[in-house]
Amino acid sequence: MNFGVLREEGVGDRRVALTPPVVRKLVEQGNTVWVERGAGEGAMFRDDEYLRAGASIGYTTAEVIQRSDLALKISSPSLRLLDLVPGGAALMAFYHLAVAGPAVFQRLKDRAVTAIGCEIIQRANGRLPVLAAASEIAGQTTVFLAAHLLRSSSGGRGILLGGSPGVPPAHIVVLGAGVVGCSAVRTAVAAGARVTVLDIDSEKLRRVMVHVPNVATALADPESIGAAVASADVLIGAVLVAGAKTPHVVTRAMVESMRPGSVIIDVAIDQGGCVETSRLTSIAEPTFLYHGVVHYCVPNLTAELGRSTSMALAQAVMPYLMRVGELGLEGAFEACPELANGVYTYHGVCVHPQLAAAWNVPCRPLAELLAERRAP
Repeated sequence: MNFGVLREEGVGDRRVALTPPVVRKLVEQGNTVWVERGAGEGAMFRDDEYLRAGASIGYTTAEVIQRSDLALKISSPSLRLLDLVPGGAALMAFYHLAVAGPAVFQRLKDRAVTAIGCEIIQRANGRLPVLAAASEIAGQTTVFLAAHLLRSSSGGRGILLGGSPGVPPAHIVVLGAGVVGCSAVRTAVAAGARVTVLDIDSEKLRRVMVHVPNVATALADPESIGAAVASADVLIGAVLVAGAKTPHVVTRAMVESMRPGSVIIDVAIDQGGCVETSRLTSIAEPTFLYHGVVHYCVPNLTAELGRSTSMALAQAVMPYLMRVGELGLEGAFEACPELANGVYTYHGVCVHPQLAAAWNVPCRPLAELLAERRAP
C-alpha cells in the first residue's frame, strides 16, 4: 500500500498524522509512505527523520495525494484539499461531518472519495480508540486553559484554581464523564479545584468516583445542570454523541445566570457545541465574551500541542493502518469491523446512517457495496 501524510492546513495547527516511528513500522511491513515536505515541522519531526524511517518526501500536497492509496491528515479537509483528491481515492481524517457544511459532503460524493473518520472508528464495546487518544490530551488541556482564562488579564474572575490558605478554590463543572470529562476531572482535582461532574449515565459517574477522590457527581437533567452552571467558575463542556451533532444542554438562560468573568470551554464545539451561546473560534482569536462570560470554543483544541498529540494519534491509528497494509483497504474493512465503522463514504456513497439522517441522503451498507465490488 502507498500511504500519504499530508501537511495540516489550519493556522497554528502543529500536528502531523504519522510520526517517524509509526512510518518505520509501515515501511518494515512492505508499504511505501509519502510524507509532504515539512509536514512534521510543527511537531518537531524533521524531514530527515522521516527519510531515516524509510519514507519518501513529496514536495506538494497534490503530489502526495496522487501517489497515495490512502492519504492521512488530522483536521477536517478543506474544499481546496478535496479538489486535489483524485476520483476514487481514500482519505482518513477527523471529518466531523455531522456539522460540516453540505459542500464538504457533496465534494466527497462528487469525487467518489472513501472517507474514513478517525472520530467514529468504534469498537464493539462502544469505545472510540482514536478519538479517545486526542480526548485524553484535550481533557488535560482544558484545565490549564481554565487557569489562564480565569486570570484578570484574560477577562476572568481573577481566581486561582487551587485556592490558598483562607481562599477557596475555583469551582469547575464538567458536563460529560467520557474520556474528555474524566481526563479534565483528574487534572482539575490534582490542581486543587473543587470539581463537580454531571452525566446522564450513573455507571460513568460511579467510575469517576472510584478513580478520582474528592469529586462531586450529579445526574444530568435540566435542573441539576442549571444549578451547577450557575455556581461554576469554569464550565467544561465534554458532551459527545458519536457521529452526530451535539445537543445544546446548556441554554442561553443558564449562561446568563453565570457570574461575570466565569469561563466556558466547549470541547464539544467540534460536533456543534453543547452550549447554546457557543460559536466557533480559532487559535488566533480563541475567546469571546457573552454576558460577561468568557467563551473558549476552538475546535482543534489539541493543535498547539503538536508533538504529544501527534504521537498519541499516530499510535492509536497504527493498528488499523497495519491491517490496511496487510489486507488492502477493502480487506481491512471486512476483517476489522471497528475500522469499517469509521467509514463515512465509500467511493462517494454514504454508508453511515447517522450522517445520512443528518443530511437527508441515501445510505447503503458498506458490506453490501464491498460484496458488489468483489462480484465478477
